[in-house]
Amino acid sequence: MRLVRSLRTAAVAATVALSGLAAHADEQFFPLQSYRVGPYAAGGTGFFGGFIDYLNLVNLRDGGVGGVKLTWAEGETQYEVERGVEVYERFKTRPGIAAWNPLSVGIAYAMLDRVTADKVPLITINHGRTDTTDGRVFKYVFPLLLNPYSETSGIVNYIAGKEGGAEKLKGKKIVVLYHGSPYGKETIPIYELLAKQYGFTLQQIEVPHPGNEQQSQWLAIRRAKPDYVVLRGWGVMNPVALKTAQKTGFPAERIVGNVWSNSEEDVIPAGDAAKGYTAITTVAAGTHYPVLQDIQKTVYAAGKGNLEDPKRIGSVYHNLGVLNGILNVEAVRIAQARFGKRTLTGDEVRWGFENLRIDEARAAALGAKGLFHSIHVTWDNHEGDGRVAFQQWDGRQWKVVSDWIAPDWKLLRPLIEKSSEAYAKEKKLVVRKRIED
Repeated sequence: MRLVRSLRTAAVAATVALSGLAAHADEQFFPLQSYRVGPYAAGGTGFFGGFIDYLNLVNLRDGGVGGVKLTWAEGETQYEVERGVEVYERFKTRPGIAAWNPLSVGIAYAMLDRVTADKVPLITINHGRTDTTDGRVFKYVFPLLLNPYSETSGIVNYIAGKEGGAEKLKGKKIVVLYHGSPYGKETIPIYELLAKQYGFTLQQIEVPHPGNEQQSQWLAIRRAKPDYVVLRGWGVMNPVALKTAQKTGFPAERIVGNVWSNSEEDVIPAGDAAKGYTAITTVAAGTHYPVLQDIQKTVYAAGKGNLEDPKRIGSVYHNLGVLNGILNVEAVRIAQARFGKRTLTGDEVRWGFENLRIDEARAAALGAKGLFHSIHVTWDNHEGDGRVAFQQWDGRQWKVVSDWIAPDWKLLRPLIEKSSEAYAKEKKLVVRKRIED
């Protein structure tokens, strides 16, 4: 039955979901490089399901944005770079493209030059190349909410808080268990830098893709006897890590997961081994937010929900997809206010993202108060404030256990600019000095 469902899901992903085959003059098109089969299908189905649910909600409830219908089509990537590029090349000639949202570091890296040449924004929510935060260089790339370095800073700040202050990190032992992919390796240098700054001992251990076998890694962790393990995982790697940690006697309370190790799909398969585990997050779980209730009443009640299992509504991945939909739609709405209520070009939508600001009042108006912190994107800061919270699994649900924590921008921004300026020099790009550039 699972194989049948996977084949059916893949077939659906290869077609357009409730959107029509092409964008017309009164339509704004979202090409989706989704993955609904393979080892990372849980993340893909949840995230893209939430994204599509929100687009559907805006169409059904509001008639689109400014009278412009939102349309989309999916291309199955199985989280593979080559497939992601193929989908990009296949969809890029569709009219009215708003933005690309691949939810894959590898695919995003392969698209950097392409989206710059085509002048269409690339959205890498919660992930992506760190220096794309610098909008002076990466005009068309937006790592919204947080980048790998701000995430890392937030995790270290959280651990420091648990220990009683940054000065208490000196002499502590931290192991980073990371996914063997460009995504997993992105934070190696920033952990090394923070270890030197705060004086903690650091060991970084790779888990080869997809992460089904980790016995040797956790035996090494047991020998190291760290104070904390940071789990920088993805997909099946996460529950395997939690179960293997339990077998080797390492307590879940001393494991801190990153933003792609924070979903129900990461902890439920681990059973009791996940109880007490803590993970970073940029979006809260739960269905009590008005926007989630609207999706249930308007979209699912009409039989147009995208999740195969409606019980996943309100889960971390689904809510992140809904939030990603909010950010994309708000960028379109902001751009329409300047350029007119019509189908926009990718470059016009890029302007909308560079002026994306959702404060608490606007979040409340969107039915999303408390779902996330806030976001304030500018022409030179394509991420926002980078604030994160931490949630703990109690065996049944996630409970937020921290305030919103800011990264150390004073430390991070010079590193980001140094890297982005080197990229600009390599690619012979002009570093923007103001928004009009």
